[in-house]
Amino acid sequence: MKREYRPRIADRLLARKLAGKGGVLIEGAKWCGKTTTAEQIAKSVLYISEPGKVDQNKQLAKMNPSLLLRGDKPKLIDEWQVAPSLWDAIRFDCDHSDSLGLYILTGSSVPANMNDVIHSGTGRIGWLKMRPMSLWESGDSTGEVSLSDLFKDAKPVAGLSSANLEDIAFLTCRGGWPLAVDMDKDIALDQAFDYVDAVEKRDVSLADGVQRDPVRVHRLLRSYSRNQGTQASYSTIRADLIANESDSLGEDTVASYINALKKIFVIEDVEAWNPNLRSKTAIRTSDTRYFTDPSIATAAMGLGPNDLINDLNTFGLFFETLCMRDLRVYAEALNGKVFHYRDKNNLECDAVVHLRNGEYGLIEIKLGGDDLIHEGIKTLTELTGKLDTTKMKKPSFLMILTAVGEYAYQREDGIYIVPITTLKD
Repeated sequence: MKREYRPRIADRLLARKLAGKGGVLIEGAKWCGKTTTAEQIAKSVLYISEPGKVDQNKQLAKMNPSLLLRGDKPKLIDEWQVAPSLWDAIRFDCDHSDSLGLYILTGSSVPANMNDVIHSGTGRIGWLKMRPMSLWESGDSTGEVSLSDLFKDAKPVAGLSSANLEDIAFLTCRGGWPLAVDMDKDIALDQAFDYVDAVEKRDVSLADGVQRDPVRVHRLLRSYSRNQGTQASYSTIRADLIANESDSLGEDTVASYINALKKIFVIEDVEAWNPNLRSKTAIRTSDTRYFTDPSIATAAMGLGPNDLINDLNTFGLFFETLCMRDLRVYAEALNGKVFHYRDKNNLECDAVVHLRNGEYGLIEIKLGGDDLIHEGIKTLTELTGKLDTTKMKKPSFLMILTAVGEYAYQREDGIYIVPITTLKD
């Protein structure tokens, strides 16, 4: 039986991109749903890697690409990186057509070999990054609190969450892989382990054609998991790795492994936010370490939901990655990005959602409970007091994003308390 398609935020973004470009290339982690999303809007499809037709399609891409590009538009070219010479043909067709929204390109997360490509596609082909499903997209959030609405006005919010800590632990370990969303719990949890297995044994070596040791990749993923939400340097991660290796390991080697994982969208670090401050406090500008989905970290560490429940400090780090995934998905829909703030005095704000128009919201991420929430409120209050609002806008909102809590509401001081299972874009 065919699985029912769950609408994605990327559906809207893809339609918007197609309205302004001749073609759109969808990038993102393996298994995040790129092809399925593209199929919803495409009017014809070419599967380059269709069994029995791969060699034929590769030859045609070189000798007669216009034949492969025939069909109703927009046309989806799936696994386009198998025949990268199609890029120039698509770019040429976009350049000489009066129409927009002609092509959608999807494929493996492994980058294409662009050595023989003549034109970058700038102005003709747009890019769209997809991530694993947010809780709103997977049906695990009520969506009663809209991030978009919080930027528009300061009305009180109202939401009700029935999720408990066990539910959030499961969602963290299951991840946002579309295939896993409708599976039975134990089978759903297997998917992240299979994903990590594929990354370690095959995908990371395909990222740039360099053969890499799966055991070392596994250790690197474990080290990254332990350093989530921190600004750990390559030297810190190297020290973590050489403790388990008999041979020497240089920082350049560590960097090459990490860059390969970034190329296939396993790792997605968060940039530092640089606001205008009243004081001359130095801001730390290193990226903060995160995976594109929290289940990659739990699988790399060999953890399940019960393990998280039994170690709440570790759970908090993995939950932060879940929230960062969702916030990035939601921010993308609002023409925004997610940043992290930390200064030399270790004042830290977990997430800053910053829009293209200069508006921004400050978010602290906490599992829940009065003590942790009050800690987050103290941080937000202190950071807000440091901002020089004569040189930048005031924050549109302040939020504590929680794992548990029955209600989404606004406190008397204006700070929002929002369970992640009530949030949407």
